[in-house]
Amino acid sequence: MFYNAKEGKLNIKNASFDYIRFGTGKKPLLMIQGLNTNGIKGASLSLAYMYRIFAKEYTVYLFDRRDEVYDGITVKDFALDIAEAVDELGIKNADVFGVSQGGMIAQYLAIERPDLVHKMVLAVTLSKNNETVQNVVSNWIAITKQGDFKALVLDMAEKMYSDEYVKRYKFVMPLLTLLQKPKDVERFLILAKSCLTCYTYDELEKITCPVFVIGGKRDKVVTGEASEEMAEKLGCECYLYEKLGHAAYEEGKDFNKRVFEFLKK
Repeated sequence: MFYNAKEGKLNIKNASFDYIRFGTGKKPLLMIQGLNTNGIKGASLSLAYMYRIFAKEYTVYLFDRRDEVYDGITVKDFALDIAEAVDELGIKNADVFGVSQGGMIAQYLAIERPDLVHKMVLAVTLSKNNETVQNVVSNWIAITKQGDFKALVLDMAEKMYSDEYVKRYKFVMPLLTLLQKPKDVERFLILAKSCLTCYTYDELEKITCPVFVIGGKRDKVVTGEASEEMAEKLGCECYLYEKLGHAAYEEGKDFNKRVFEFLKK
């Protein structure tokens, strides 16, 4: 199997969810992705390839959000789900890599269960709401409620990717709108709303593991300033791509290498 990639379903006390495992290394790495229009089911090969740099050193686990979401669920709730999953799988002392909403979840995981986290990378994320993320996510919610999924996918692309990237791949945008249309609209709305429930800033001192913050200065979703204020409060290393935004994790050619080198230290 490609990078030993496998998909599974995990049932814990309060929830069930899909997860992906790949890699052959002895060390565990928990990867927590951000908000997307659909889940990770069926994406094991593409994700294993995207993050192949980790496959030799680590056994990588990617957890989707729980199947049974409900209005009012928070990113802290998702962190507690992951803690249960990690306990169920017998994973200990894991490195954690959270992207966007996944970075919010990772912070709560490190705060609530510091025993589970060895090192942590927080990518294109925040520790408290700001006007930018409030406006962007609220707009995505409003567009979704209107049923204009083409506008939703295009706006997400324009907010996440650099202007140069959007111009270069403008010709594939119509296809993207078909592929990324939410399969479960109500689920997407609930997950989007949960992005606005993160407030860890006043608890960041509870995070005792080494942390690396990475993002983009031109982030139109959470802002680059959010990364800087979080890193300053944590007293940790921070790197921002000058010309990239929220999708720095895809556009930054050395992004995964920077993450990997921090985790190897």
